[in-house]
Amino acid sequence: MPRYVGRFAPSPTGPLHAGSLVAALASWLDARAHGGRWLVRIEDVDRPRCVPGADAVILHQLAACGLHPDEPVVWQSTREAHYQAALDRLLAAGWAYPCACSRKDVLQALADAGIERPRHGELVYPGTCRGGLQGRAGRAVRALTARRTPEGWEDIAIDWTDRRLGAQSQNLSREVGDFVLKRADGLWAYQLAVVVDDAAQGVTDVVRGEDLADNTPRQIHLQRLLGLPTPRYLHTPLVRDAQGEKLSKQTGASAFDATRPVEALCAAAAVLDVHLRPAPLPDLLGRAVTEWQARWATGSPAAAHHERRPDA
Repeated sequence: MPRYVGRFAPSPTGPLHAGSLVAALASWLDARAHGGRWLVRIEDVDRPRCVPGADAVILHQLAACGLHPDEPVVWQSTREAHYQAALDRLLAAGWAYPCACSRKDVLQALADAGIERPRHGELVYPGTCRGGLQGRAGRAVRALTARRTPEGWEDIAIDWTDRRLGAQSQNLSREVGDFVLKRADGLWAYQLAVVVDDAAQGVTDVVRGEDLADNTPRQIHLQRLLGLPTPRYLHTPLVRDAQGEKLSKQTGASAFDATRPVEALCAAAAVLDVHLRPAPLPDLLGRAVTEWQARWATGSPAAAHHERRPDA
């Protein structure tokens, strides 16, 4: 089995807040508890949302908390040629195709089919452009989430096991639809970039917030199509506000106080059910690793994941 490699991959859309510190700490603890390496990758492919200087602020916040990567930081904006190479492979194999539909087109197609989109739910693409663009200009590129058979399209479903959440399952065809790999504005979609980069960096374990668990089947699907290894996954609890909503930069969550790292780390660890007393930073982190190791690094279930037929 390859040596453990974990990573923390923030988007530089603002400084880290209490919720993102939980994800950073969990990924660092898991790497240290397994005697592995911990990497930091700045996911800046969504350039319109990136805030100038936010990457430097994030790296400063991590350093203030004693969370230092074991290799030089990687920026996704330097890796676009690798994403294009992966997309070319998917197009050549028939697992990706150009799409001419706007968001309005997708909503209208769903409405015409009598399908209502659940509030906050996934906008499931109905496959309009699977058979060709019908003379329209391609805008985005989508991944195919169904298999063509003599009888028609067969759904693809992914089963996988999360180290914390347990057995998970998602029918990609019905719950997600053919998802975007390259956007209409020419920017790379998160799903493709993260899969390519995790493989290139040798990531064996992904530890991140449970709000991203729904993305995992899409990423496993792409890993399989590209012949890339699938990491183990552990999705951590979220920090929520007084209304029960997840803390996020989009909703104005404020940065944690990096001038008081012990306090911030104790609060983050408590969300992970690791309870610490204030202590000098090296001692605090050492105790946290010991607690994490007892829970997650010994006897933790190996993550299993496979594609299945939805009627299996």
